[in-house]
Amino acid sequence: MLTKTNIQENLSCDLVHESPLWSGSVLLEMQDPKTGVKSQPQRLVITTIPHAITGEDILSWLADRFQIDTQEARNFGSMLVALGYIYPLQDHKRLVIKPDASLYRFQTPYFWPTQQWPVEDTDYAIYLAKRNIRKKGILELHEQEQYNRLHKWMNHKWDFIVMQAKEQYRAAKERKKPDRVVFDCQERAYWVVHRPPPNPHPNLNLIPNSNTNPQTKMIFTQQSIMRPRVKSSVSIGALVKYCATYNGHDPFLSKCLPSNPWITDDITYWNLNMPNVEIPTKMRVERWTFSFGELLSDPRGRDDFRLFLKKEFSGENLAFWEGCEDLKWGTAATMREKAEQIYKSFLARGAPRWINIDGKTMEITVNGLKHPHRYVLDAAQTHIYMLMKKDSFGRYLKSPVFKDTLKKAVCPEDDAQLEQNAKNRRPSLSPIVLRQQEKEHRAKMAANAPVDITQVMSKLSKTGKEVSPCRRPPPPAKT
Repeated sequence: MLTKTNIQENLSCDLVHESPLWSGSVLLEMQDPKTGVKSQPQRLVITTIPHAITGEDILSWLADRFQIDTQEARNFGSMLVALGYIYPLQDHKRLVIKPDASLYRFQTPYFWPTQQWPVEDTDYAIYLAKRNIRKKGILELHEQEQYNRLHKWMNHKWDFIVMQAKEQYRAAKERKKPDRVVFDCQERAYWVVHRPPPNPHPNLNLIPNSNTNPQTKMIFTQQSIMRPRVKSSVSIGALVKYCATYNGHDPFLSKCLPSNPWITDDITYWNLNMPNVEIPTKMRVERWTFSFGELLSDPRGRDDFRLFLKKEFSGENLAFWEGCEDLKWGTAATMREKAEQIYKSFLARGAPRWINIDGKTMEITVNGLKHPHRYVLDAAQTHIYMLMKKDSFGRYLKSPVFKDTLKKAVCPEDDAQLEQNAKNRRPSLSPIVLRQQEKEHRAKMAANAPVDITQVMSKLSKTGKEVSPCRRPPPPAKT
């Protein structure tokens, strides 16, 4: 039996339909002809609606049945309306219980949320198409948006959806007007629950002990607003530009110069592209100009950039960035020691290689160093990275250091003869196969060689002499 305590405990649930037996029993009690809410035919404009109930009767019954005050009864009744157990006959947009003569009806049990019927987009599309026919294209804003989305998504079967909507609309017109109004309100209440408009249930905020954290909602909303959004045409254009830029530097799409070492066994390509080669290739130097990240990712390019910064007396910026990378990817055992060493060398007051960062970044870094971890210097590293990217990188590309490196860079010529020889060359046999063939050849030669009987007999006699001293006479037999 439901009491005031039960109703207050169940009100703490996020949704009433999480307790189907409880909600079903309440609705059945409310519809009892003798002890339930009083229902009677009511006029709605010029139509008489059977079994209609008023908002004040619902609130009165809930307050008397569960011994709760009017406000609690109103919250509970509004929750039943918001979840589709009771639907309004007049104001469909406000899913709340009004303490007046506003008309409501009990939803048929087939449409109760506790039934948990699978909700198909096709059924919703048929419903919207039917409303679009009835309203002659005038739908509410959220319904129009859903209608356009479903039309675009289900374009392949939209003819079937429109045909079903027209058939249902024709069948509805054959019903009596009271039945037609009731069924329309039932169907609308069902879809308001399963395809709700924006902020459809303001009364659900009255539920105590809700798991929703307002601070979390605010943070999520701020992140959504700040998240950059790019048009698909801009994204595709950037992808095409990237592919065109890196096409000549992809060994799978372009030819390796002077030759592909995996095909020709010529290691010249690897020698020219070693990490710290003295004279890089022209293609490698050109790749440094694509982005600042490409320059730093190449050890040879980083050495060249370090030489430029040294001439500008700002080599500490690159040294700090490299120290942060070493801290980030180094071992955990030396993490604290490295963080302290970087702070003393670059960030502390009077540091020998002090770097210039703003006060806010310094404050974040100093507070993080109280409990150092791999990414404790990320804020300062990002600041220095952006400083080098926006200032030093542009000057480096125009500097004599880069121009001299580009001038000295080698441009290997295509050696087509090596690849042609590789194509004509047959693959060599495996060493295991070669050893096996050699053993078989030796055995065959030994079998076909002539046998010298004198040498064989002499070997046997020598073997007998060596074995005979080891033999002992048998022990005498016992008598």
